[in-house]
Formats: sequence, structure tokens, C-alpha cells
Amino acid sequence: MNASHADAVTFSDLSRNPRAVAERAARLGRVRITHRDAPDFYLTAVDREEERERTFATASRLFLALIKHDPTARALVIAMPEVFPWVRHLSSDELRAFTLELVEALSDAAELDVDVTTQEVIAGWRATARIKAEPVHYAEACKPTSGDFGPVQVTA
Repeated sequence: MNASHADAVTFSDLSRNPRAVAERAARLGRVRITHRDAPDFYLTAVDREEERERTFATASRLFLALIKHDPTARALVIAMPEVFPWVRHLSSDELRAFTLELVEALSDAAELDVDVTTQEVIAGWRATARIKAEPVHYAEACKPTSGDFGPVQVTA
């Protein structure tokens, strides 16, 4: 759920009138604080955020339970194309692997507060689908390689 622009205030507004912004956040549930020189952030009440975390953990546990009782993850695999239309380019085994990896990442996000992994899993599998969607590029990517391609540059 994204805050609309009507639910946003500037960082300057927060600095000038913190009480009014806090009251607005309490009334609306949360307020987006926009900042010209930095990423935006949300101002929200702790009880609301804790409720969102419990909801997320419940959903994650539900998905894990579904997989535990159905190792093929049939129900989730059937639903994946509605959420991620690009999975049509993945094989059945890849789709199951993506589903399991995504559920595990969601569990880590809910239980361990590790949010970045979920988006990395989605981005990785989307990249796989993208390359498989272009037969020429996919054939090129599947060709064997040889030799040293030099040092790998890692950026943080």
C-alpha cells in the first residue's frame, strides 16, 4: 500500500511543525516524508508497524505451511503466473525452484527482517526469464565458454 501524494509532506513541513505532521500520521496511519536531497521515508506509529510485521509473518508462515504439506507447491505454482506473468518463459522445474526460493526469502524477510533478499530473488528469476524470452540471446548464453575473462569487479 503506497501513500498517495495527498498523504505526503515535505521534510521542511516536518521540521517546521512536527506536532501537526505527527497528528496527521496518527490520523492517516502513516505519512510519507519527502526530502529533496535524500530518499523519502514514512512516519508511522509503532503499533501500526508492528501490526504490519505480524501480518507479513502470518502470510509467510502460511506459504511455508502450504509447501510443507505439498512439496510440489502446486497451489502456489499455479498462482505464480498471475503475480509474475513473465514466469511463462521458465521451465516447470525452474518455476517450482523460483516459487520455493521466493517463499524462503519471504520467510527470511518476515522472521529475520532481511528484506533485500526477496527483491534479489525476483530480480534474478526475472533476468532468467528475460534471457530465455529471446531465443538468440538464450542460445548465446548457453554456449560453452573457455579462457579467463579477467578479474571480476565488485561494487558495494
